[in-house]
Amino acid sequence: MPTTTGTLPAAQAGTITLGGDLTVNRMGYGAMRITGKGIWGPPEDRDAALATLRHTVELGINFIDTADSYGPFVSEELIAEALYPYPQDLVITTKVGWTRYGAGVWQHNATPVHIEESIAGSLKRLRLDRIDVYQLHVPDPASSFDASMETLARLQEQGKIRHVALSNVTLEHIHRAQKIVPIVSVENRYSFSDREWDFVLDYCTANGIAFIPWGPMAQARKANEVVDKIAAARSVSTAVVSLAWLLRRSPATLLIPGTSSVKHLEENVTAAAFQLTDAEFAELGAVVPKPYWLRG
Repeated sequence: MPTTTGTLPAAQAGTITLGGDLTVNRMGYGAMRITGKGIWGPPEDRDAALATLRHTVELGINFIDTADSYGPFVSEELIAEALYPYPQDLVITTKVGWTRYGAGVWQHNATPVHIEESIAGSLKRLRLDRIDVYQLHVPDPASSFDASMETLARLQEQGKIRHVALSNVTLEHIHRAQKIVPIVSVENRYSFSDREWDFVLDYCTANGIAFIPWGPMAQARKANEVVDKIAAARSVSTAVVSLAWLLRRSPATLLIPGTSSVKHLEENVTAAAFQLTDAEFAELGAVVPKPYWLRG
């Protein structure tokens, strides 16, 4: 179960422990949006991106999620530029599994050779000797999933990875991976208005695995009348209501809302202390969202 420690804003969400030895605040930060358009190239406002990163730790965020494919490489480089030498309690998780050839262009690559080359690059860019949490970004349909996981397990044995994690996976993938190496977290698309992976979240909750929802505020852009009503009544943004719902949905959730704006970062972090009433939570839970592929 999460516990609340400290007085910094992000700490008000409570903490979660990954792998039995990494305790972080449940309000984290996703560093995808600090790159250029199409998650390609440098940001339009480099100073704003660096300022946002620096402000994360000032707010008590000690879990930052990135990937070598964001930019590519740009997000990792900016994190190091902004925050190195890192605060002692900061956990950076990065990912492998895509190659990039242009804005909005993503190509699977989770071959053993690519994974080994990629972790060397991530370690160098992040200025680390070991990645605390290293995620397979997505299973590669053209490569053996087991071979990908075996490579990650070998890198863990070599001391380059502390913990192995998954992203964009099914329950079958989790079961297969666990036969090869312990899994400490799963990062799948999930939000109030997109609950396709409810059963994966429930599995993670029951088995001590952190669940990291990406796209956690999709409903803030696809206005839902219940979210809008609660936000208006409580004088907060729909983003705050949406994030608060995720925090209450399960003690396993570890949030990583992303932004390149200090203002939006501060707004998102206020959700750490925002409490939905029992009636509000029940009303939100009674809403049946449209499947992801049917939303306009």
